[in-house]
Amino acid sequence: MSIDVSMLDKVMKKTLRTVEASKEQIFEIAESARKEHHNLVQEIQEVREKIGEVIDQVDGLELKYRQARARLMLVSKNFHQYTEDDIRVAYEEAHALQIDLLLAREQEKNLRKRRDDLEKRVRNLSETIKKAETLMTQISVVLGYLQGDLGQVEELLATAKQHQMMGLRIIQAQEEERKRVAREIHDGPAQSMANVVLRADLVEKMLKSEQAAEALRELQGLKEMVRLSLADVRRIIFNLRPMALDDLGLVPTLQKYIQTFEEQTTLQVELVVFGKEQALDSSFKAGLFRLVQECLTNVAKHARARFVQVKLEFQPDVLYLVVKDDGVGFSVEQAQRSGKSFGLLGMRERTQLLEGKMEITSAPHEGTKVFFQIPLKGD
Repeated sequence: MSIDVSMLDKVMKKTLRTVEASKEQIFEIAESARKEHHNLVQEIQEVREKIGEVIDQVDGLELKYRQARARLMLVSKNFHQYTEDDIRVAYEEAHALQIDLLLAREQEKNLRKRRDDLEKRVRNLSETIKKAETLMTQISVVLGYLQGDLGQVEELLATAKQHQMMGLRIIQAQEEERKRVAREIHDGPAQSMANVVLRADLVEKMLKSEQAAEALRELQGLKEMVRLSLADVRRIIFNLRPMALDDLGLVPTLQKYIQTFEEQTTLQVELVVFGKEQALDSSFKAGLFRLVQECLTNVAKHARARFVQVKLEFQPDVLYLVVKDDGVGFSVEQAQRSGKSFGLLGMRERTQLLEGKMEITSAPHEGTKVFFQIPLKGD
């Protein structure tokens, strides 16, 4: 077996740079998590102090409210001894204290919920920091192996298949993490924002009876802001991990993504599907979806196209994927020589991890066609 050591040396050096960069990124993530953890701990302390203040305020208001009610009962019981103004003042005082007490209790409840949410985030960040530190240790071990003597190249080649499977498992782990984060956001901030809108509606109805026009305008602005935030969170959820992949399958998820893609760009995208979608492994569905996503992203960034066609053909053991645009095209050979086309490089590496093949046909002013042949693996 003939081995091009110089080429392998280039690959090893490139791998080393990538792993070192990944280690630095993980370190940055860990540092960012530590800073956020520190800030959250401080915020929790501030919230706890605020809760103490509000509790004191509630206790004081409860005492004043009981005294005001006693005063109102006395005035009402002995109405012949008091004027109408005395009765009205006693009633208004009791009513105002009742409202202040209700608002203070609601503030206390919200602060306690805020404290609980912050404490949960602190626990999650602690786990993230611990995992990042463990991962940095593991990457350091990998770097030690990769920086070893090139005389062990034959042994490394013998384990190339294992490395490929490791890469596939890494992608699967990444997609599982995306899914976890997506569900966490869905079950946390998204639900909270929806609840804020509902409660804002309730407060709006209550305030209408008091004709508090200014408060109504503020609440309406708050509702609109929360609705926009909720839309952003849902967009982030979809970008992190389209949950429809597991619920509906690859084709419906692509249809939804393409619809959103068309709304955000001036491109017209046609999805053509031949054959029946099979039950695919979750990581394979995610990998195929990312290939289409990367292709369309590259078209939107570079092709200056008007029309894109995405073809999927399901065969019993293989999937054919073609993404073709009518854009300005480019020189494939020149792009490969430059080594700067990271989008194409990422698609090629993902295709290799899926044990598939990728071909690019393009020329200046003639559009671009990207062809994938991926062996299918079911659940």
